[in-house]
Order: sequence, then C-alpha cells, then structure tokens
Amino acid sequence: MQGRADIPLDDHGRAQADAAGRLLASAVWERIVTSPLERAAETARIIRSHLGEAEWLIDEDLVERDYGRAEGMAVAEAAERWPDQDYPGAESLAHVALRGAAALSELLDAGRDAVVVAHGTLLRVSVDALTGQVCPRILNGEVILLDRDTTGCHARRLTG
Repeated sequence: MQGRADIPLDDHGRAQADAAGRLLASAVWERIVTSPLERAAETARIIRSHLGEAEWLIDEDLVERDYGRAEGMAVAEAAERWPDQDYPGAESLAHVALRGAAALSELLDAGRDAVVVAHGTLLRVSVDALTGQVCPRILNGEVILLDRDTTGCHARRLTG
C-alpha cells in the first residue's frame, strides 16, 4: 500500500512510463499535469520526453489516497487486518473521489489537451465519479482517455 509514501520509481516503472510516452506521442498534448509524489513526477518527465514542449504543472489534488495505518503494509496484510478496507486514519474513498474528480473536471473545463500522471486509486475513483460508470483497476503505465461531450464524461482505455 504505497499511498502517499514518496518512493522512487523503479526500472520496471521507468519502462512502463517510456511505453506510455511512446503511445501518447501519436497525438499533440499541450500540457502534462502530475501528482507531486516523486514516482508520478518521474513518470511524467519520462512521458514528457516523448511529447515535446508540453507545459509542466504539478497539482497537489492529484496526490494518492492516504491509507492511514495501512500505508507501507503489504496489500495481503492490510486485507487480513481490515477486510472491509476501513483503514484506521485513512482518507475516505468518497473524499478521494471528490478531490480527484474536481481536479480532472477543471482540466476538462480548460479545453486544452492534457496528460495527467497520478495514482491508481485516485484515478479509478475519480473516473468513476465523473463518468458514473465503474472503472476497473488502472494498471501502472496504462493510458485512459477521458473526454466530455453533451452527454457527459466518457473514459476508454488506449492500447498500443
């Protein structure tokens, strides 16, 4: 449970970021917006190396969920201790969804194409909130396209 622990990206993560950058390079992106955590910021730098001169922004609201006492614990251990996922001291999923959805909605409202680099739980619950659809787990390096039209927000997975 990494949560807000500010751990570095490993070589596998760097390879995933490079693959995402190559996939995203087929379009023009005006900016790249990242969580302030180092693993996300490094991912964003790697992706940006494929995108040219995209504007760089850090958005504190894109930080991952605070998992409270479960933070830093193996997922299996946290699941055994708290099978209902009600981790003591954790930020509520409802709050994470509101915070993340507001940040993504603001980016959509700006009308400029942006790459957002953040974290799995934050992105999944935010996409749920914006689209009204269940978003399955988002894997590291996976690209989800989010857009809005007159019928609402829509998300789709981009594959290479």
